[in-house]
Amino acid sequence: MRILIAEDDAVSRRLLEATLSKWGHDLVVACDGAEAWRALEGPDTPPLAILDWMMPEMDGTEVCRRVRAAASPTPPYLILLTALGGREDIVAGLTAGANDYITKPFDRGEMQARLQVGIRILELQQALAARVRDLEEVLGRVKQLQGLLPICSYCKKVRKDGDYWQQVETYVAEHSEARFSHGICPECWEEVVRPELARVCGADR
Repeated sequence: MRILIAEDDAVSRRLLEATLSKWGHDLVVACDGAEAWRALEGPDTPPLAILDWMMPEMDGTEVCRRVRAAASPTPPYLILLTALGGREDIVAGLTAGANDYITKPFDRGEMQARLQVGIRILELQQALAARVRDLEEVLGRVKQLQGLLPICSYCKKVRKDGDYWQQVETYVAEHSEARFSHGICPECWEEVVRPELARVCGADR
């Protein structure tokens, strides 16, 4: 997983880098909030970010607010890393747009577990986005019949533009995904086909 680490403290930043690299993640590193925001607003945004709360230029909660205000169709999963563990602080961080938080000094087991939760959520979001794209593609191909169709009371042809008349099945096939196979209904068999067969057979005698 490609992960952004935003931490201004050099020791904490190196510890995060060593830990996450050991777990096989591809890292993008920022040393302050402004650099983190530039990484998250660019075209190649990391899908997951660990943001220190207290950073120069821009703190972690402000980065969260800007990311959420950008309203990306594929928003990154944001984890705040903070020494502030009070209830009010946690509420403030989540309200700013963070998905989760980890208190300093972080426990490696807890860090790995929370990252796995974030990765699972991102995978679900990606799967849902793919399903939505598939649905939009299907809907884009569907042609719907709608409105008032002028149809002849006798021959049942449908009138198109320019006073041009065509068979119902031709019109429907052009304006939808429907296709036709032809047969004979029982009423037409009795009223049309059977008398015609009797007439032809009688003429052949």
